[in-house]
Amino acid sequence: MNKKLYLAWVIALIATLGSLYFSEIADFTPCKLCWFQRICMYPLTLILGMACFRNDRSISLYVLPLTIIGGCFSLLHLGEQHFHWFERICRGGGVPCSGRYINWFGFITIPLLALIAFILISVLMILIRKESINQDES
Repeated sequence: MNKKLYLAWVIALIATLGSLYFSEIADFTPCKLCWFQRICMYPLTLILGMACFRNDRSISLYVLPLTIIGGCFSLLHLGEQHFHWFERICRGGGVPCSGRYINWFGFITIPLLALIAFILISVLMILIRKESINQDES
C-alpha cells in the first residue's frame, strides 16, 4: 500500500467527518461556499478510499481537479470571512459566508481547515504522480 495515498484518504476522511460533525452534531448551518467545498471534498473520501483498496496511484489525475477547485472555493470563503470581498456570492437567505462558527487561536476557521486539507491532498497527489512517472521511466 502506498503510504501517501493512504494519508491522502485519511485527510479526506477526517475533513468529511469534521464537516459532518460541524453540521450534524454542533448544529452549524453551512453557507453556500461551505456547500461548494463539501461538493469537492466528499467524493474524495470515496475515490481515495477505493484507490487505497486497489493501490491505484493513477487516481491523482482525477483527484487533483477536485482539490484545486475545492481549494479555490476555500480561498474565496476566507476572502469573504476576512475581507468581505465576495458579498454578492453569499447574498440571499440563509447563513452568511462571512460568519465564523469557530475561530481557534484567532485565525483558524472552518474554510482554513478545508483549505489545508485540499492543499495537503494536492501535494500528496503531485508526489504520487511524480513517483509514478519516475517508475514508468525506469
